[in-house]
Amino acid sequence: MPILNRAAEMQEEIAGWRRHLHQKPELNFDVFETADFVVGKLKEFGCDEIVTGLGKTGVVGIIKGGLGTGGTIGLRADMDALPIEEITGKPYASTVPGKMHACGHDGHTAMLLGAAKYLAETRNFAGSVAVIFQPAEEGGGGGNEMVKDGMMERFAIQKVFGMHNMPSLPVGQFAIRPGAIMAATAEFTITVTGKGGHAAIPHRAIDPIVAGSQLVAALQTIASRSTDPAEAIVVSVTKFIAGSAYNVIPEHAMLAGTVRTLKKEVAKLAEARMNAICRGVAETTGTEIKLDYDANYPVTVNHPEETVFAGDVAATVAGEPQVHRAIQPLMGGEDFSYMLEARPGAFIFIGNGDSANLHHPAYDFNDEVIPHGVSYWVRLAETALAA
Repeated sequence: MPILNRAAEMQEEIAGWRRHLHQKPELNFDVFETADFVVGKLKEFGCDEIVTGLGKTGVVGIIKGGLGTGGTIGLRADMDALPIEEITGKPYASTVPGKMHACGHDGHTAMLLGAAKYLAETRNFAGSVAVIFQPAEEGGGGGNEMVKDGMMERFAIQKVFGMHNMPSLPVGQFAIRPGAIMAATAEFTITVTGKGGHAAIPHRAIDPIVAGSQLVAALQTIASRSTDPAEAIVVSVTKFIAGSAYNVIPEHAMLAGTVRTLKKEVAKLAEARMNAICRGVAETTGTEIKLDYDANYPVTVNHPEETVFAGDVAATVAGEPQVHRAIQPLMGGEDFSYMLEARPGAFIFIGNGDSANLHHPAYDFNDEVIPHGVSYWVRLAETALAA
């Protein structure tokens, strides 16, 4: 069973929705226009119930099947954009300075809307489908907020599924794995306080830049010397801010960055080692060092049975050779992890073809993906809720 004919017929219409959303990117929880657009479409499709304000600005639409009663599954898409200046030059490029859909959430939202339209037209399933449109995936934890608002219980969602586009994976292909598929994330900020002074008289100062430089090097040993080489961990210092003049040793320096892990015990080890390194460098340099460590999204863990099911559904759309069932985990973070902690389910990648990487100012969602994504969502719903 290849791509649904109706999904192919709808591609141009759905691409129009996607490009409309692309022109009006919104950040974090402030997805008011996007949510209004989603609500308008769900009303137009004839959804049986539409609830707004979940997780602050999230939207859930309920579509009841026409084949009798049954369970409820959730299908989730994210709506928010990124604080990046777009350079694609597309005619539908962002009209909002400093904001763009650089992760394809416009495409995710449009594909799920397309699936909602199809499912509301046909209703060839028993039970209910909850189409979940989530804000604030890019660091705000919108998925967690929707879970905390009681979304799963309110709609009696039994299983939940997510999908994300993947550049470099050919259009028409899918990728998935059981267990950990995306990393836990943590952010850290380190403030180094020394003693300012003249750059020509460094012995009368305490240089926070030297201490900060030692920290950058020492933090790399968390991965290279403190963690089992067979385990996955990333420690990246991405900010180092200090000083404002050529001839002045500053009083302060600030470092910041991220930690990515696939196991809770490795995450705990990383935090403990970072604290120890900060104490050690402070002692040897005479500086004061303060570490603020914020554990953020948990590991995104696919449930075994649902992973097999999702892969099987993808195979009905793309063919078994086009479904990669044992990809390596990605060290990016994803707050769909909170939904997978609350209910069984699976997160799958869909190929975006030869495009710029995610979070790049030249990235654009590939509209050729649309019929594949819509077909996957529809087949998943109809198979999971077969009469």
